[in-house]
Amino acid sequence: AAAAAVAAAAAAAAATAKAAAAAAAAPAAAPAAAAKKDKAKKDKDEPKAKAWAVAAKAKAAAAKAKADGDSDSDSGSGSDDDDDESGSGSGSDDESGSGSDSDSGSDSDSDSDSDSSDYSDSDSSEDADMEAKRLHSERMKECKKARNARFETAKLLRTKDKLRCPVICILGHVDTGKTKILDNIRRTNVQDGEAGGITQQIGATYIPDSAIRERTFQLNKGEFALNVPGLLVIDTPGHESFTNLRSRGSSLCDLAILVVDIMHGLEPQTLESLNMLRMRKTPFIIALNKIDRMYDWVPNVNFPARETLALQKKHASAEFEDRARKVMLEFANEGLNAAIYWNNPDPRKFVNVVPTSAHSGEGIPDLMHLLCDLTQSRMNERLQFINAVQCTVLEVKMLEGLGTTMDVILINGTLREGQTIVVAGLAGAITTTIRALLTPQPMREMRVKGTYQHHKSIEGAMGVKIVAQGLEQAVAGTAMLVLDAEAGDDIDELKEEALSDMKGVMARVDKSGEGVYVQASTLGSLEALLEFLKSDAVKIPVAGIAIGPVNKRDVMGASVMHERKRPEYATILAFDVKVSDEAARMANDLNVKIFTADIIYHLFDQFTAYMAKIKEEKKAAAAERVSFPCVLKIMPNCIFNKRDPIVIGVDIVKGIARIGTQLCIPSQGFIDIGKIASMELNHKQVDKALPGQSVAMKIQAVSAAESSRLYGRHFDHKDELVSRITRQSIDMLKENFRDELGKEDWKLVVELKKKFEIFYGEPM
Repeated sequence: AAAAAVAAAAAAAAATAKAAAAAAAAPAAAPAAAAKKDKAKKDKDEPKAKAWAVAAKAKAAAAKAKADGDSDSDSGSGSDDDDDESGSGSGSDDESGSGSDSDSGSDSDSDSDSDSSDYSDSDSSEDADMEAKRLHSERMKECKKARNARFETAKLLRTKDKLRCPVICILGHVDTGKTKILDNIRRTNVQDGEAGGITQQIGATYIPDSAIRERTFQLNKGEFALNVPGLLVIDTPGHESFTNLRSRGSSLCDLAILVVDIMHGLEPQTLESLNMLRMRKTPFIIALNKIDRMYDWVPNVNFPARETLALQKKHASAEFEDRARKVMLEFANEGLNAAIYWNNPDPRKFVNVVPTSAHSGEGIPDLMHLLCDLTQSRMNERLQFINAVQCTVLEVKMLEGLGTTMDVILINGTLREGQTIVVAGLAGAITTTIRALLTPQPMREMRVKGTYQHHKSIEGAMGVKIVAQGLEQAVAGTAMLVLDAEAGDDIDELKEEALSDMKGVMARVDKSGEGVYVQASTLGSLEALLEFLKSDAVKIPVAGIAIGPVNKRDVMGASVMHERKRPEYATILAFDVKVSDEAARMANDLNVKIFTADIIYHLFDQFTAYMAKIKEEKKAAAAERVSFPCVLKIMPNCIFNKRDPIVIGVDIVKGIARIGTQLCIPSQGFIDIGKIASMELNHKQVDKALPGQSVAMKIQAVSAAESSRLYGRHFDHKDELVSRITRQSIDMLKENFRDELGKEDWKLVVELKKKFEIFYGEPM
């Protein structure tokens, strides 16, 4: 019986041990099983990945399997002993207690095992992500390198025999006659159909070589060797499209015409255009327009400028000479040498000036001849046609019957219907297919409504209207790229390239700093505005930028400056964009100022006027609480009132005595006697008094203790009066009155500060 009892006890112990081992193995096995299940589900759900991603994932899976294998072998060695045994039974309380102890022990072991496997899982997944990113960036670099190499190869294949049209921009101040000059060249009348006679949209005009030969015949008698196939002239609202004709900050415009009104000379927008031309290093010629406004001028329709000047009366040509000389002087003040083109001593050092009249066509033959001559003689290499697409977006707009279209300037290469194109969008890169390529009729302007010519393919340089889907968010001023799948272009790399230019401009702004919020219609105008705000003459800090109309999100972004305690910067400078009604209401609620203008200078003037007003308001508020540094000596024979208010005569020894300054007496334990309420110098009220001056001063008490101070008891003429300097007062002086204090005044601030620190025994 005893032997049987022992055997039963042994069997029960074995069963308990087996149960404990099973319990220990179960938690360890659970995460592994769950992980396998998740992996199977993920593999099933995940679409077919690209080769490089699959390779990276396989490597990560192998590392994970190895880690799982190690943990499995550990748990296996623990449970092998009990695999063959099976049985059931109940042991004594002690045995069950020991069993529970072993359970808890094995639980903690399995927890630590599962934790370590979790860490290894996260590590391996991070490694996989890093590996995937590395492979991706390497592939992008290779694709970009291959694409650039193809472009360089295309450049090597160009010849002198095949030139493209030069791209010409017309810039200048409002009402100088930019569009009228183009109208005369085209012999059309776009301008009369425009609001206020000012260009409202961007247009491109192609002038074929036959038209150039015809217009310049009287000037050169047909002896001009014309090598360019024509001219592509961009008609601009001011200078907007010039800023959009850009590629990584340099201009795609070959030559610019700066139109100057001979009657008004250089105007604000003329100077702005001049700065842009310099910034982009673009060569230009000057059209000195409105020569027909000279007194007693006799117009000679479409005559060359030199011939028409020779036919004028003496006083008319003398007036022209005088006005032209004044304009040259204005250019000289801007650091530019300019000369009438037939008197130009050196075209490399002097800018050519062509006298023109857009109304009568005088000087227009000279202008066209000079444009062709300069471009084909001095820019031959630049104008050689490259069979690789170089294209920039000028404008995105809706057209009835066509949907959203995109006006582009194709500089080089060939565009075809059905090609896949990539452009930068407000919310990321846009990939779409060209549905139609349209151009206006030759010698017509892109914006004039009429029949468009349809093309299956088109060569640069040309202004092209592209019809495609999904162009609503496209950003003007960015490059348009074409996918060449046969040559091995990668769509992801093209997307990155399309966005990189935009990101480059966006990255210039420190969004964590303090500054205004800047908004512009296109990337080109945003870039021009940022350059202007950064210039030494302006120096307005920028903390946020955006492209497109001002909406609620932009107002929210600008309102952050209130939280940063810089309310004067809670402003949006909106250049040539609309402000939505919701944004205007929200700006009113959040106290955000929105300034809108079509000319950068006007925006700057509005903002500086606003900042000056804010500064004055802050100064007025601070003047009541700030103490200017001063040391005063009481004149013993000028005591007019001894107690509240104390009225005495004082000499200004050092510093600036200003109304609102708190005065105290260092020799009497720095007791306060009140604030300067008013001062009189030679019986006239003054706000401030400087060293060497003697004034009658009224000192008003601002507390009960100060009102009890009595001249003769608490202080007399032997005691010096000084201003009470505090940390708050010093900060206010620095912020609002820095320019009003000289070097000696700041030295006095430091001197008084030390005295107060010594007396009170603590730093200020």
